[in-house]
Amino acid sequence: MDQQSANSRREFIKKMGAASLAAASTSIPTASFLSSCAKASAMASSADTVILLWMAGGMAHTETFDPKTYVPYEKGVESKRVLSTFPSVPTVVDGLSFSEGLQSIGGVMDKGAIIRSYKSADLGFILHTRHQYHWHTCYEPPQSVQAPHIGAWIAKELGPVNPVIPPFIAIGQRFTVGEAEELKAFHSAGFLGSEYGPFLIPDPSSGLDSVRPPQGMSMKRFEARNKLYRELADKSNVMERGSDYQKESLMRSMEQSYRLLNSPEAEVFDLSQEPKESYDTYNTGRFGLGCLTAKRLAMNGARFISVSTEYEPFLGWDTHENGHLRLVKMKELIDRPIAQLVKDLDESGHLDRTLIILASEFSRDAIMEGRPGQKVKDQVPQPDVIDDEKFYGMHRHFTDGSSILLWGGGIKKGLLYGKTADERPCSSIENTVVIDQVHQSIYHALGMHPETNYTIEGRPFYTTPDGQGEPVLDLFG
Repeated sequence: MDQQSANSRREFIKKMGAASLAAASTSIPTASFLSSCAKASAMASSADTVILLWMAGGMAHTETFDPKTYVPYEKGVESKRVLSTFPSVPTVVDGLSFSEGLQSIGGVMDKGAIIRSYKSADLGFILHTRHQYHWHTCYEPPQSVQAPHIGAWIAKELGPVNPVIPPFIAIGQRFTVGEAEELKAFHSAGFLGSEYGPFLIPDPSSGLDSVRPPQGMSMKRFEARNKLYRELADKSNVMERGSDYQKESLMRSMEQSYRLLNSPEAEVFDLSQEPKESYDTYNTGRFGLGCLTAKRLAMNGARFISVSTEYEPFLGWDTHENGHLRLVKMKELIDRPIAQLVKDLDESGHLDRTLIILASEFSRDAIMEGRPGQKVKDQVPQPDVIDDEKFYGMHRHFTDGSSILLWGGGIKKGLLYGKTADERPCSSIENTVVIDQVHQSIYHALGMHPETNYTIEGRPFYTTPDGQGEPVLDLFG
């Protein structure tokens, strides 16, 4: 067997597990997995499926969905004058404007709502992966136990819509880039078990490869290897650190993946089956094709789908220089496919029961790092007077105000919720929303009980800290 074949086979074995053996056997305490509240089926719901469109790296609200006074670039302009580097343009909703370059998304806001008053937590020195961990799990790192991703909670409590399609699918984030271990920390089901972890599709253009054996391997040979892998996993010394529950959960995750491999539903990952016109509309790159995959999955029974622009330090939305020019490209990446996703799900009748969320870990500002009164160390220089276009744009981390967009799943249409100040600091000043409210709003749409918890290390572990989070009911019609 040549080295390339060996590598590809090992890679496929990793995919089959959905979450690796190492993730399943981290030092998770043996827990009594007894829910302390009624099951979600006893509660009314307005959504069956969630699609999270993740703007990884810090999306500046004043440059995207909450534009302020536009100051065009010219040498000698004072940095303190620059609030938005794009002019605002009207959306389809009266009185609601977005930053230039987001006209397509603006054209579907009559089908959704915007929160303009999200405030990220104060976690001290600002690190992207710490804030991403907090956003996705609702818990501040570090934790004494591995906190589950919101998608894992949903997969555990509600199960799959279609028993063949993995209930939690994460698209677009590779773990071969910077801060990979930190990213893996929240792409996990934690103590809930491997079967509820994400089915990972780093590149949606080759998503079909995630659900079939490596090229050149026959099904008979694959089945023999799969049987051997199950035997090794069951007896592995690595698994001795995990509880019986974790071992059983890993085996169930293998069974789920094997079931998908042998099912016609696997074709949902084959984007070549999409009509050319539709494919070309979505194809702005990996993120756009991720939106196309999300559409196909939502229409075929996925429960929770995350599509990321991908976090890689100093790339994407992580604009530490050339902020304006880079946002031109980021808007081209997201604008058309997001709008088309909303339109397609609406026209097919799926949007009513699909909740779409667009969010980022925090915002950005040209001057301020952190938030008023809680300033942290500046991570990039900003001259008082701009004499180079690379300093024109929002590139410092700002945690005091941000935007979240929502469509479908019972969300009011054409709603503007919350407000940030029109002058620096552009902080949330009306109807502030924090992360536990975001999570509980999602759970509310799905009909999940707000006090859902499991006993870990002798204490209850809730979906939101201490079970105190409350949904923003004003968002729902």
